Amino acid sequence: MKRRTFIRSTGTAAAGSVLTQAPFILAADKGLKRYRTALIGSGWWGMNILREALALEKSQVVALCDVDADALEISAEEIEDMTGEKPRIYKDFRELLENEKPEIVINATPDHWHALISIAAMESGAHVFLEKPTGHTIQESRAVLNTARKTERIVQVGLHRRIGPHHVSGMKFLKDGSAGTIGSVRMFVQSSGGTEQASPNSAPPEGLDWDMYCGPAPLRPFNRKIHPGGFRNFLDFANGTLGDWGVHWLDQVLWWTEEKYPKRVYSTGNRHVRGEAILSENEQTTDAPDSQIAVYEFESFHATWEHRKYAGKGAENTGVGCYFYGSKGTFHMGWRDGWTFYPSKKGGKVVRQAPQFDHEKDGHNVKMLWADFLAAIENNTRPVADVEIGHLSTNLSLLGMLSLKVGRSIAWDGEKEQVIGDPEANALLKRDYRQPWEYPKV
Repeated sequence: MKRRTFIRSTGTAAAGSVLTQAPFILAADKGLKRYRTALIGSGWWGMNILREALALEKSQVVALCDVDADALEISAEEIEDMTGEKPRIYKDFRELLENEKPEIVINATPDHWHALISIAAMESGAHVFLEKPTGHTIQESRAVLNTARKTERIVQVGLHRRIGPHHVSGMKFLKDGSAGTIGSVRMFVQSSGGTEQASPNSAPPEGLDWDMYCGPAPLRPFNRKIHPGGFRNFLDFANGTLGDWGVHWLDQVLWWTEEKYPKRVYSTGNRHVRGEAILSENEQTTDAPDSQIAVYEFESFHATWEHRKYAGKGAENTGVGCYFYGSKGTFHMGWRDGWTFYPSKKGGKVVRQAPQFDHEKDGHNVKMLWADFLAAIENNTRPVADVEIGHLSTNLSLLGMLSLKVGRSIAWDGEKEQVIGDPEANALLKRDYRQPWEYPKV
């Protein structure tokens, strides 16, 4: 089988039933306003967002960009199959922005590219659908927010739980006081795993521009544990589980409370099960912690984050979510298990809300989030997951990682976005970029 034929067949299979919608998409009302849309980062999640955008019939995909030629070819052929229109393809986002002048850019790249690409897109005139987190460091995220306000561009961050039906009803339950006064919140993600063996480094596969993949991050040896899909557990490119799952659940806390930021943060973690991180010329492992706890002290409550990548769900019987502990009982905001309120009063009635998604298979609400994004563009209003919301939730995850790195608690001035009295910690609000890339101006 020829390479191109193989890529096309595997890409189509990955799309599943989506391609059966092609006649529906092709029959879209030609009179509808269609936004010139570009996807940067055409892997599985970027394409998932783009498919949902196309289903709403208001997007014309003019271009795709990816440093991986295989991913780019698969994605371009799928879009042509779905729409009958062939998008132009690019390996460099700067050329795409210069040549295509898209009205909307979807940024679904690894975390270390979120800031530079989003800023460039906004400065070129595009509105941005940005996957969380909003930055790899706090000052990157601040630069994204500042650019959005300066250019007056709409930025929707991929916090799709902000619009998910059972999350919305659960927040109403909490804000109505049905769980009483909340004194503490516990967020958690639990999964299975064991000792990690080092994987051999190799030359990048043909068609992958590894230098561009690394971009402003350190140029470490290529390893298939990183790409495709494994970058989140390498701290050069992302911030581990806290920087991934954590942003969603920390955002649930900020959605509930009127407080914008904590006074103090402390985090500890390690790789007790996976083993010491390895990086050599010949081999490497991931380097994110396999377990981590972060404590956030707010004015009126405290919140804890906990994850572990071993032992499974265990006796808790749920792998992800957050518990709000109140004077009237315990409220569990879950994912695929909806939400449940357990009253503290003896004989009280347990209240349950079944999970609700706009896409049952993957348990996400991207279509609803995209519709809200378009409405914000058309009405010049702030979207439900506006860039400032994403920035504050991202900051919480990054503060946890910052405390972990310095090995002590930090006092946080949220207004100034500075660690109080700790120059070493403040130095980690940004990081050095690999030349010729320049850190964005805050």
